[in-house]
Amino acid sequence: MAAPLRIQSDWAQALRKDEGEAWLSCHPPGKPSLYGSLTCQGIGLDGIPEVTASEGFIVNEINKKSIHISCPKESASAKFLAPYTTFSRIHTKSITCLDISSGGGLGVSSSTDGTMKIWQASNGELRRVLEGHVFDVNCCRFFPSGLVVLSGGMDAQLKIWSAEDASCVVTFKGHKGGILDTAIVDRGRNVVSGSRDGTARLWDCGRSACLGVLADCGSSINGVAVGAADNSINLGSPEQMPSEREVGTEAKMLLLAREDKKLQCLGLQSRQPVFLFIGSDAFNCCTFLSGFLLLAGTQDGNIYQLDVRSPGAPVRVIHRSGAPVLSLLSFRDGFIASQGDGSCFIVQQDLDYVTELTGADCDPVYKVATWEKQIYTCCRDGLVRRYQLSDL
Repeated sequence: MAAPLRIQSDWAQALRKDEGEAWLSCHPPGKPSLYGSLTCQGIGLDGIPEVTASEGFIVNEINKKSIHISCPKESASAKFLAPYTTFSRIHTKSITCLDISSGGGLGVSSSTDGTMKIWQASNGELRRVLEGHVFDVNCCRFFPSGLVVLSGGMDAQLKIWSAEDASCVVTFKGHKGGILDTAIVDRGRNVVSGSRDGTARLWDCGRSACLGVLADCGSSINGVAVGAADNSINLGSPEQMPSEREVGTEAKMLLLAREDKKLQCLGLQSRQPVFLFIGSDAFNCCTFLSGFLLLAGTQDGNIYQLDVRSPGAPVRVIHRSGAPVLSLLSFRDGFIASQGDGSCFIVQQDLDYVTELTGADCDPVYKVATWEKQIYTCCRDGLVRRYQLSDL
């Protein structure tokens, strides 16, 4: 990865007026940072500013919501994308999690203001308030149908809600500590949860029963992911016959991002180990990119890309800053990552530049969700931002 470029968080507003300025910087690893600025020389007839960069930086292209900058000396290049819209009225405090329904119509989010809400994805208009957890809700997501929500809270409870009338239809109890992340298996007859109590559990939604403890690792499980395994991967066989209530667990891997610096992979149905990888710091999040490639992010800013077929050494390690990696999401032929310093970026294989989603000013971006060409982020500053990739 080339040296990261950074830009003033509100650059799009700053450059909209004559002689408006915004700062720029380039951060080559192990070398002094380079600093520069952008200046607006006037607004074109199409409403797009004419922008020049100070010495050492080049403006390759500019639109209303995006600007592509290069720093030739470090052969670094980035496209910065400003939010298309910002929703400020959903929550009053830090937003810890969000998701968008499969049809793109609804969003769900949880906040340290103690609420979990369903809202219209197009305009942020409030639709439903989901009340029932005691203490904060840590994670929330839609089932594939888009009509039902799964949430996990500090009250050690996992709940299923109707997005249509906000009723809580199922409550799962069994964890002894707060639930930090969840994953949905296939269409959602079964779900997985990871908790501060060090266990990952599999649940039967139809009977609101626990189908078993998948792992008990004695360390907080910060993130979980379920993925279909490439058929070259040996997932092992279950020691006893799986319950007929287990649906869609065969040929799937379960990934656990653990507080004790370990990334654990096991067969979801077999419960047998596939690998255990030790990282540089606590693992916060993880996701599958394919049937054998995965990503996991650490508290000290490393994004490890691993191949399940040879997990001893990472395929690559991306390190852009020492800020915690807070979320990772597979996207097109690459991924989107967000960090504790407010950075949120898209890496795509066929592009020689990184796309930076701007707007957060040093406030952690906790979660990212996508629907078609739209990307939604939630941040400690209490805002949901929506980016339009057609702006690229």
